Amino acid sequence: MTADHMSVGDMLAATVPMARTLSLQFLETTAERAVVALPDQGEYHNHVGGPHAGAMFTLGESASGAIVLAAFGDQLARAVPLAVRAEIAYKKLAMGPVTATATLGRPAAEVVAELDEGRRPEFPVSVAIRREDGAVTGEMTVVWTLRPNG
Repeated sequence: MTADHMSVGDMLAATVPMARTLSLQFLETTAERAVVALPDQGEYHNHVGGPHAGAMFTLGESASGAIVLAAFGDQLARAVPLAVRAEIAYKKLAMGPVTATATLGRPAAEVVAELDEGRRPEFPVSVAIRREDGAVTGEMTVVWTLRPNG
């Protein structure tokens, strides 16, 4: 694949070393939803045999980044997306592979309108982390900004 034809997931896997380290799988990356999987890997387990909290945080943050790139990739010539802050809540014990699903918390058009006005918009991305049986093991919010270039 050429850089012009790379999917968002391929681009993130190629440019973000931590995504490669954890072998994250970008299953779906659209402007409406991003789904990223963390395979069950013993070297990233915690003391109870499930995925380490840091690995799950990286999974969630990566899913949020995927939807941000899918939704605002056409703005990269004039603004850089940056994570501003993040919060995660671990709800249930995660065992085995887990999947993070990210959704935008504001309409993309509203965010771009703020950028058009010369402002630095902030917007939340909500992430649900689930184990194979569908149970939500974690919930995360990552607040992103589009920092205008120059």
